[in-house]
Amino acid sequence: MGYTGELISLAVAISWTATALFAEVGTKRIGSLQLNIIRMTLSLLMLGATLWIVTGAPWPSFADGKTWFWLLLSGLVGYVFGDWCLFNSYLVIGARFGQLFMTLAPPVAAITGWALLGETISWKGLLGMVVTLSGIAMSILSRDQGHKMAVKLPIKGVLLGIGAGVGQGVGLVLSKVGMGHYHVAIPEGATAVSAMVPFASTFIRAVMGAIGFILILMIRKEGPKLVHALNDRRGMLYATLATITGPFIGVSLSLMAVQYTNAGIASTIMALTPVLIILPSYLIFKQKVKVIEVVGTFISIAGVSLFFL
Repeated sequence: MGYTGELISLAVAISWTATALFAEVGTKRIGSLQLNIIRMTLSLLMLGATLWIVTGAPWPSFADGKTWFWLLLSGLVGYVFGDWCLFNSYLVIGARFGQLFMTLAPPVAAITGWALLGETISWKGLLGMVVTLSGIAMSILSRDQGHKMAVKLPIKGVLLGIGAGVGQGVGLVLSKVGMGHYHVAIPEGATAVSAMVPFASTFIRAVMGAIGFILILMIRKEGPKLVHALNDRRGMLYATLATITGPFIGVSLSLMAVQYTNAGIASTIMALTPVLIILPSYLIFKQKVKVIEVVGTFISIAGVSLFFL
């Protein structure tokens, strides 16, 4: 089939759209912190079972100290900081705008890759940053009665959205460093283990995610809220669905997609989530959608695509 990779990439974008919607409902029902702890724990169980079936061990085989260090750091930045910001942004500005700020991840990843790995940023990449930021600005800014430009979203929500995009971008580069060390540590002939590196890496990141969120829970003394969340059947349903469609199916399909098509094409299609989420946000949450917001979202996606041309 000629467009297998592209179709799988679209399925990833749809899966992540579902994740955002489930997470918004689940977060409003049981709380951001509680949902993240449940999600990280379920992720570890699902990923551990997958690793056990494929490699024979329910944990990352052959991962050395450097691998664990960089991937735990990635989990701290991407999950504990990034996802905490993202899920809390859902409470303040909703999943639609929360996902729009995730288009910041590619520019942030490009800058972090340049700083940590010496990766070059092409003129198209620089242009992509400007276009992406312009699209976001178009979506979140409006004119007041004095015809002055103002942010129409709560500043707290905007800062949380920016934090989510930054966490995702930096965490991605740290993951790349960790997976590089992982591949070096795996002995020749361990093909099954080598093929499962992305899943094993996600497992290590989820370990830090679970530890980080549990520590926050303990500091805040919100244990009773977690117990309440675990007894909330509907809340647990949304948390489980957000885990299946996100870290589990989303990651699996994204890895599959790049085997069938160019990674840049796959990444651009996967970045369509902010566009795909507009209609369900309108239908499910009755959110008003302005034409300028839709145009701004498409411009942000266009900016993301420039990174991969």
